[in-house]
Amino acid sequence: MTPQRSGNAGSTETKTQAEPSTSEGLLARTATRSADVAERWFPNALVFALLAVLVVAVAAMGIGSSPAKVASVFGNGFWDLIPFTMQMAMVAISGYVVATARPVQRAIVRLARVPRTERGAVAMVATISLTSALLNWGFSLIFSALLVRRLAERDDLRVDYRAASAAAYLGLGGSWALGLSSSAAQLQANAESLSPSLMEITGVIPFRETIFTWQSLTLSAVIIAVCVTVAYLTAPRGDSIRTAADLGIDPSDPVEEDEPRTRPGEWLEYSPLLTCVVVLLVAGWAVQEFAKQDPIVAISALNTYNLLFLGLGMLLHWRPRRFLAAVTKAVPATGGVLIQFPFYAGIAAIMTHATNGGGNSLSHYLASAFTGVGSSTLFPLMTGAYSVVLGFLVPSGGGKWIIEAPYIMQAANDMHVNLGWTVQVYNAAEALPNLINPFWMLPLLGVLGLKARDIVGYTFLYLVALLPIVLGLLTLLSLTLPYHPPVIP
Repeated sequence: MTPQRSGNAGSTETKTQAEPSTSEGLLARTATRSADVAERWFPNALVFALLAVLVVAVAAMGIGSSPAKVASVFGNGFWDLIPFTMQMAMVAISGYVVATARPVQRAIVRLARVPRTERGAVAMVATISLTSALLNWGFSLIFSALLVRRLAERDDLRVDYRAASAAAYLGLGGSWALGLSSSAAQLQANAESLSPSLMEITGVIPFRETIFTWQSLTLSAVIIAVCVTVAYLTAPRGDSIRTAADLGIDPSDPVEEDEPRTRPGEWLEYSPLLTCVVVLLVAGWAVQEFAKQDPIVAISALNTYNLLFLGLGMLLHWRPRRFLAAVTKAVPATGGVLIQFPFYAGIAAIMTHATNGGGNSLSHYLASAFTGVGSSTLFPLMTGAYSVVLGFLVPSGGGKWIIEAPYIMQAANDMHVNLGWTVQVYNAAEALPNLINPFWMLPLLGVLGLKARDIVGYTFLYLVALLPIVLGLLTLLSLTLPYHPPVIP
């Protein structure tokens, strides 16, 4: 499914990479250089996790915890997040499965026919990427990338492939963490997913106090409006447009037909019979779940969310063989989650349980440092800025929350800052560095046949526009929310 660059792509790439120096301004040139440096020097995200283990272990021993204590709590806490790890892997798989189903592909083709102008096309991609990411970040990433490819196939409309591809990435860099698949919000809403150490500090925080507050919905709407406006205004026109063909990329997909059946045992693999049975069971279960409790509470359960998405994926693929093929293609995208989250669980255990002779942990000292700002009004601004910086250095999404939550949430308790909004401060701020960090771009770039430097000149402009607005709103909206102590079931 990956588009290929043609044989003369080398010369085209050289020309394209040189373009920002003459036509796209200082911000674009700075962003491109930033991406080049990151691609050259930044290691795999797992290396960041391992470095974090080293730093936290040394810091814990630095405050007086013994090496034996540090090793003990690390090993004991390593598997604390296995349920959550599997759940987040299923978020990625289910989103990919739904996005690649044939009915969805046909819907993408119809959508690609809608825009009448090149700028309108880029703005439409941005809108769809941002809104679909509120539902599922994996779905948004693949759906938006495929939409860009269908737009690139149009002969009657010259759409800049780089600008449209950058717009397709906006969901992961702008809105996903404020939606249903938010790692931090999902973790905090599910008691069975929380580690014992984090439960003591935060309690359970339902969606009504995080992504479904009017403050969070307002922030999401502002982010979408700003990004769509920037997408429209910055989309190249006329001679500045670089289409997929100009970049040496063929955006068409090979036609994938079902392999012919060769033995009787394959009959059920091609029959929708079992799919119908499973989908009916899922539907019957879902009706009961939503009937017996508040719908917002029901959908906040990760198991419910994932089962509904998987059921939808099975229905859309119709035949078990197609569904399994889609799952197989989606699994590689979960590798980082599966291997990194246990290390982050071990880090969190060290931070909260590797105590010194005075009974204090590393988390205690970090919380004290955050509390030292002395103003609950400034706390969201400081926390947001901190998460932006750390988000670029540690590209891990929900895994990073496991590290930050013990001391940030303890500081929020100490300063009487709303705990649900503190989660949203992290969510909104942590997503922003995704706009210039190549790590989370990789699945999208693989589908589009591009490199990070091809789109980061555009995504950096979104970061510049969003950063002051998001940090400002996080600070102002925090004044509208009262504090209440953790709710521990």
